[in-house]
Amino acid sequence: MTERSNDDWNEHAVDNPEEIASLVDTTIRNSTARRNLGFFSCATGNPIDDCWRCDPQWQRHRKRLANCGIGFGRNAVGGRDGRYYVVNDPGHDDPVNPRPGTLRHAVIQDRPLWIVFKRDMVITLKQELIMNSFKTIDARGVNVHIAYGACITIQYVTNVIIHGLHIHDCKPTGNAMVRSSPSHYGWRTMADGDGISIFGASHIWVDHNSLSNCADGLIDAIMGSTAITISNNYFTHHNEVMLLGHSDSYTRDKQMQVTIAYNHFGEGLIQRMPRCRHGYFHVVNNDYTHWEMYAIGGSADPTINSQGNRYLAPTNRFAKEVTHRVETSGRWRHWNWRSEGDLLLNGAFFVQSGAGAAASYARASSLGAKSSSMIGTITAGAGVLNCRSGRQC
Repeated sequence: MTERSNDDWNEHAVDNPEEIASLVDTTIRNSTARRNLGFFSCATGNPIDDCWRCDPQWQRHRKRLANCGIGFGRNAVGGRDGRYYVVNDPGHDDPVNPRPGTLRHAVIQDRPLWIVFKRDMVITLKQELIMNSFKTIDARGVNVHIAYGACITIQYVTNVIIHGLHIHDCKPTGNAMVRSSPSHYGWRTMADGDGISIFGASHIWVDHNSLSNCADGLIDAIMGSTAITISNNYFTHHNEVMLLGHSDSYTRDKQMQVTIAYNHFGEGLIQRMPRCRHGYFHVVNNDYTHWEMYAIGGSADPTINSQGNRYLAPTNRFAKEVTHRVETSGRWRHWNWRSEGDLLLNGAFFVQSGAGAAASYARASSLGAKSSSMIGTITAGAGVLNCRSGRQC
């Protein structure tokens, strides 16, 4: 594993994250306006989906997806500027000497690649799938599961798009040699069993995946990762869903900027949707239909900007609060956490904080109540889509 100084600052951090939050807001309002004007008969008001799903020839124009990102990860181009790579071998996973035609062989290459799949497949990985930079995994049009073994690691790389995968039943693996590029393999210690682990990485976009039932987190982003968008995913059947920030003492995560948009947090979830530390988190237009303990938690002074979400509290009267602060001896009252335009149902309540919140969020415009009332439409396609060639997806 490459050693980096804790004092290193990720060059891809955004200098003014509130400006990006405002850009997300503007994109949503523009998309909604187009829908109201009837410009797209298939449009939903979801600006990512409305950018590409209306095209019945999406399969011929796959790389247009890379121009549809929003939020902090909006500049993730993945493998847009490279060739297509077709995965045709779901088995034969060799972590050190991967065969051509396997997903592992595709993701370790040093050049940009747009990775697609020849047919439906279940891929069971013996060790972590270590991504290289400038890769898109695009499973539209087929049914691809990464399951029952190791899952995806995005470590010290940049420009990765992951779209259309079923990721579930991920297991801890490690204490083994694993290849990370054509010219390098090395010893990996034990991995926790995350669905997607983002570690010291930037310009990452995770879109339209279905994730459930992993050994640790479904998506974790730590160790100075930044410029991330997590959108249109469907999360189910899991305890600790999403961790954003390594530890309270790891202050390099102060640069972390993550947009969480248009996701559906569904049945069987308990907590951490997400659990944040230090950074700046824009939680916008998500549908929270299930939690057992809380939805959004944090420690170490994160800024959480919750706009236009729908929060449906559980029946348990002791679990109605959306938010949870890890014990901080009262310091949490100074953290900037706000709810703006959220729809709070079945007794749900969001505890806001931060005396200077109004000034802090001056450039993050409100989505308004109309946006939160559209959540059912905006998030209706969350998770893996059923895309077929020659039809709108």
